[in-house]
Amino acid sequence: MITVHHLNNSRSQRILWMLEELGVPYEVKFHKRNPVSMLAPDSLKAVHPLGKAPVLVDGSNTLVESGAILEYLVEKYGAGKFRPVPNSSESLRYTFWMHFAEGSAMTPLLLNLIFHRVANPPLPLPLKLMVAPVAKVIAAKVNRMIIAPNLKSHQKYMEAELKKSTWFAGEEFTAADVQMSFVVEATAARGGVTRITYPKLTSYLERIHARPAYLRALEVGGPYGLTS
Repeated sequence: MITVHHLNNSRSQRILWMLEELGVPYEVKFHKRNPVSMLAPDSLKAVHPLGKAPVLVDGSNTLVESGAILEYLVEKYGAGKFRPVPNSSESLRYTFWMHFAEGSAMTPLLLNLIFHRVANPPLPLPLKLMVAPVAKVIAAKVNRMIIAPNLKSHQKYMEAELKKSTWFAGEEFTAADVQMSFVVEATAARGGVTRITYPKLTSYLERIHARPAYLRALEVGGPYGLTS
């Protein structure tokens, strides 16, 4: 039996979705973020030294990193589905998007999260009144100079690529779409993605959110903030 160590509001939601698409039996062990730091709990370190989710345990195999887990699942349980034919043009796009999601795309999204917390530090009120004004100025400058331009660049690029095909790797839904889902959802959650500004990204979100396997995964994984 496959076991998924799942963290609320995290990338591990993608693994539940992939398993539902594959129709593979699995069980979930839930871990909750620290409500103050929003970091993963120490219980995950007992499963893997990095202490992060997702972690997938399949027999003697323990895997981390969403992309590696998705590729493992598709290779072992996909029976040729959810990935393009090897050595095809779609296969090259598939590989690109599998790496783009946690490479180029996540950097400005993580910086956005970090500097939002810099601008709103969880400090006692007297200290917060002293620190917050300076922190907000710094965060605003980083956002203006680095984060916002990169987010906009990625949004435009993804929109343009989805004009070429229905899904990121081609006309067939693949694990690359599962991998990219968190990126597109997180980008949309930060604003600016509407039917007018980015119609292809908006349609993409509607398509993945309507998939029965996606909906089943939400029922299993519990509240998922990026869809609210």
